[in-house]
Amino acid sequence: MWQSIISMFNLKKIIFFGLAIIVSCNDQVSTNDQVLIAPEGMVWVEGKIFLKGANPDDNFAMPREKPAHKVRVDGFFIDITEVTNKQFKSFVDSTGYITIAERDIDWELLKSQLPDGTTKPHDSILQPGSLIFNKNAKNVVDMNNYHQWWSWKTGASWRNPSGQQPPIAGADDHPVVHIAYEDALAYCKWSNRRLPTEAEWEAAAHGKKTRSIYTWGNNHNVLNQNANTWQGIFPVNNQSQDGFRFISPVKSYPPNSIGLYDMLGNVWELTSDLYNVNYYSGINQNEVAINPKGAIKSFNPSNPYQVEHVMKGGSYLCHESYCASYRISARMGVTLDSGSDHTGFRTVATREMILNENLHK
Repeated sequence: MWQSIISMFNLKKIIFFGLAIIVSCNDQVSTNDQVLIAPEGMVWVEGKIFLKGANPDDNFAMPREKPAHKVRVDGFFIDITEVTNKQFKSFVDSTGYITIAERDIDWELLKSQLPDGTTKPHDSILQPGSLIFNKNAKNVVDMNNYHQWWSWKTGASWRNPSGQQPPIAGADDHPVVHIAYEDALAYCKWSNRRLPTEAEWEAAAHGKKTRSIYTWGNNHNVLNQNANTWQGIFPVNNQSQDGFRFISPVKSYPPNSIGLYDMLGNVWELTSDLYNVNYYSGINQNEVAINPKGAIKSFNPSNPYQVEHVMKGGSYLCHESYCASYRISARMGVTLDSGSDHTGFRTVATREMILNENLHK
C-alpha cells in the first residue's frame, strides 16, 4: 500500500515518530491513520531547524535582521502564490466584506494613533483610499523623503489599485493589494487559514535549503531572472530588465525548491509577528527557538505611535540603492490599517486546521 501511495504522490521520504507516521512531499502529509492531501493551491513545508535572520555573507543585511539565530518550526501547508484578486473577490462576494481602504475614515480613531496636537486635515483629504506609488516621479533630490514617490490616492483599493478607471478587470491572476492587516485576517477567518509567522515564512522561502540569502541560493547575479524587482534608477526609471515595469501576475518567475512562487519581489507579504527592530538582539543565541511567534511588543523608533507587524519578501519597488529587501531575512514593519499597491499576503494552515476542516465538510 505504501509503495502505491509513494508512487502516486512522488513522496520524498517517510519518517516514523512513535505511533505517528508522517509521509512528506509537496502534495500530502499523513498523521496516524489519516492521509491529508494538500489543499488546492498549497504545498507542504517540512518541519525543520534553520538559521533565521541575516546570512553572514549578506552585504545588504540591516541591523534589524541580526544576529542570525537557529529556530525550529513544525510542518505546515502554505499557499503556492500570494492571494490573488480572483481569490479575494470570491471572499468579498461571499461575505460582503469592505476593506479598510474602502471605508470612511474615522478621524477620532486616526487621531489616537498620531502625535498629540496633530491638526485635522481638510475633509476632502479624509476620504477612503490608500497609498500608491507615483509612477511619474522625477527629479528626486532627497532619498530620505519618500513622499516624493508615495501619495495618498482617494478611491484606491484592491478593486482599483491605481485609484483610476478601469479597475482590476483582466488582473485576476495578480496579487491582491491595498490589503491591511485586518483585511488579511478577515480573509483568513473565512478560508480557515491564518497568516504565517515570520519564522514559518522564512522556512517556506528557504524551501529545501536552511541557510541562503535568496530563495534560489546566494547568487545575486540571477536576481532579474528570479524575482520582480526594480532595475535602473529608483524611483524615476525602471528599465524592466526582468520583464515587468511594476506588479506582475503570480507565477511569472520560477518557483523555489518546493514549488512556491514570488516569495521574493512582486509584493510584500504580511505575517502575524509584531515588528520590533530590537527583537533579534534579545534572543538567546545558545538556544533553538521553537515555533517562535515574534516580539511581545511592537517597536519602531521611526513610527513610535502605532503598532506594526512584520512584512516579508520585498516588492517590485525594491532596488539595491534604496531597499534591497528581495532577500529572505529582510523585514519591515507595516501598521495595522496601512495598505498600498505593493503589499499583499499569503496564508498557511496546520495539519490540525485541515483535519478540522475535513471533519466539517
